[in-house]
Amino acid sequence: MGDSVLKEKLKLLPDSPGVYIMLDRDGTVIYVGKARVLKNRVRQYFQKSEKPSKVQAMVECIADFAYVVTPSEVDALALENTYIKKYKPKYNILLKDDKTYPYIKVHTREEFPRISIIRRIKKDGRYFGPFMGGVNCKDIVDIAAKVYNIRTCSVAIGAKPKKPCLNYHLGRCLAPCALACAKEEYAVRVERVLSFLSGNYEEAERILKEKMARFAEEEQFELALDYRNKAEMLKKLGLRRITSMPKDVDADVWALATNGLYASLSVLVTRGGVMRGSRNFTLEAGAGDSGEAMLSFLTQFYASHEIPHEVILESEIDDELFRIYAFRKTGRNLTITRPKLGVKRELLDMAVGNAEEYLEKSVSAIQHKNDMTTGACERLQTLLGLKKYPKRMECYDISNISGVDKVGSMVVFTDGEADKTQYRRFRIKTVEGANDFASLQEVLRRRLLKLGTEEEERFAKPQLIVIDGGKGQLSSVQEIFGELGVEGIDLASLAKREEEVFTTDRDESVKLDRRDYALKTLQRIRDEAHRFAITYFRNLHSKRNLASVLEEIGGIGAKKRKALLERFGTIDKIMRASEEELACTEGVGKELAARIREFFEGL
Repeated sequence: MGDSVLKEKLKLLPDSPGVYIMLDRDGTVIYVGKARVLKNRVRQYFQKSEKPSKVQAMVECIADFAYVVTPSEVDALALENTYIKKYKPKYNILLKDDKTYPYIKVHTREEFPRISIIRRIKKDGRYFGPFMGGVNCKDIVDIAAKVYNIRTCSVAIGAKPKKPCLNYHLGRCLAPCALACAKEEYAVRVERVLSFLSGNYEEAERILKEKMARFAEEEQFELALDYRNKAEMLKKLGLRRITSMPKDVDADVWALATNGLYASLSVLVTRGGVMRGSRNFTLEAGAGDSGEAMLSFLTQFYASHEIPHEVILESEIDDELFRIYAFRKTGRNLTITRPKLGVKRELLDMAVGNAEEYLEKSVSAIQHKNDMTTGACERLQTLLGLKKYPKRMECYDISNISGVDKVGSMVVFTDGEADKTQYRRFRIKTVEGANDFASLQEVLRRRLLKLGTEEEERFAKPQLIVIDGGKGQLSSVQEIFGELGVEGIDLASLAKREEEVFTTDRDESVKLDRRDYALKTLQRIRDEAHRFAITYFRNLHSKRNLASVLEEIGGIGAKKRKALLERFGTIDKIMRASEEELACTEGVGKELAARIREFFEGL
């Protein structure tokens, strides 16, 4: 898009809140942002003023932009988070390692509440956590069952009594399913469990020690040791209590450290005045200011985590906007604190120290990861002369044994990293016999037919397709491109023996240095496609009768099949066996062992 067209488009921006999307000349989303007033915010990028280096680098790549008007700025904040997850823009702060931590849930809406471990919070009970930093949720639930006899099963409880399970006989449950306890008695136990999970460990620790002493006296030493270990764990948890902090404080303490190019975030999690643990993140500094970046990150993080009653931080963000976002998610008011003195300041200083130390230790690891991912993709574009930066790469492989149970795999790398949510598997439907070329064509035809349809939302158009093989495999796929009229996707194949790269635009192969991260990226996606295909094939093939598979190998009769079955037992073990191991089987000599090995290597 020319400068004049861009200027005209800027004039048409509305005085409304919304989300803006920056695109490069290939139409790739490179940045997503939210604005209180779209007209003012988007125009700032194109004004001739001094900008931070990261912002300037992004602006130089902008060829076009789009926007979506939203009812309010908080709606824009939520939509921004959705688009960042969807497009993974190059210049946004990205929460890539979105690991969730476990919570303990008390199902208080049930007549006889039970406790369970979950990772997703709903508004249907009492939740305690998150548990991190060496605290094992299962141990906490185990203590609750042993001390308070609360049920951990999901058995439906009705008017008709059921037979008590083993937990009742082990003294771990009051067996409400067997109507062995009154509802009032059980309710008292539930209240004590809620107090225990809130951080009041003294009663549970005392009961554990009493039971430990009794088991020791009865010479049940294994049980006594187990109760002693549980009591010691509770004692250690008690030491995490922040003595000068009220017991009702539930807060996350956030700190940001940056060197301008990279950044790290550290969070300390406190619940009920007890330190639950900490977590560190490394990320590239985004193209917006630090306040915008921090708010964007918090929005991404709390999209899948519990929002506490209080957030303690040093960074300046739009407090009011974040409070509204939190209220919509939780239905309660969020307190945002920037302490200057006291225990909360001490916690913030601790988080700052963690973030700075983590950044210092992680810079080289971040740089190495960038070399292996986005840096490698940029080199591939240059070295292979690709039309576009290969943000999405797809690789395909075929697996079968002598044409039996033919399957295909599709693996996806986004910015040089495996994106397993996008992997797909195919069962070959139209090809007879062991014809890998025709099987590959079927898989590519079925995949490429999704382009331009409603399914392209789930199967985004790749910039590069990688094939395992040489010129033959590449030509067979090129035929499908011509047949379907596919344009705008680069093709490359990687020949295993010499690790040569073939492209459709060159007669000669491209030989990359074996130490080059660009080649290593191609090898990783090729090997991953092979692994994924073999895994699918083996799962499928193992369902077939083992004897029928062995019948396909010449020279194996009923006696030899029986001998192999007795020696190895499963198809997987025979497939992995060496020639020497096969030859040791009764009736199977070296020659037949070599033939069996060759048969299974046809994968």
